Amino acid sequence: MNPFYSYLPFLLFAFVASITPGPTNILILTSSQRFGIKATLPAVVSACVAASLIVFISGAGAGEVLRSYPLVREVMNWAGALWLSWLSWQLFTAPAADLQGEAQRPFSGRAAAMLQLINPKTWMMALAVVSLFAPHGAHPLREVSLLSLWFLLISLLCLSAWTLLGKAVNRLFRTTTSLLWFQRVMALCLLLSAWAGFLGA
Repeated sequence: MNPFYSYLPFLLFAFVASITPGPTNILILTSSQRFGIKATLPAVVSACVAASLIVFISGAGAGEVLRSYPLVREVMNWAGALWLSWLSWQLFTAPAADLQGEAQRPFSGRAAAMLQLINPKTWMMALAVVSLFAPHGAHPLREVSLLSLWFLLISLLCLSAWTLLGKAVNRLFRTTTSLLWFQRVMALCLLLSAWAGFLGA
């Protein structure tokens, strides 16, 4: 079998995990909407690099640690949910983006990378990678590295699409009131995504 085709199930999984709405996607979209594509690109790159590193360290053994110590995973989930709740409140109470004014502070690369460390969706995805696609060959570390690289490339494409979508929002919502309501809806979506894992438990 062609080596590329052997990766197709993982590539599809990585695409679905990256393109579906989650905390990172929502924050990238709103940052692009408020501050523009160029200002949001550092966050896109940082989030994707951090997520791919989590895939790598999970495949290299950290995933088994989280499986063995569910309390650690639970603490991480609670910390992530609480921080995302705070971010959603900040977004909900923020004024509408000024289409003629200068941006104040976009979603930073450091914040995007840190978000991945406490983002329940990222760790759930990484644990699924370990469960479903963990290599069993003679060179597992090399295989995990390739999975991480593929995930990096796909997540960059998917988050870039969310960045473009955020910029398009300003063309759909042309008034301050409509932009304010859009931001508040995104804030509620962020809050829901933060607690979705607990609601589904």
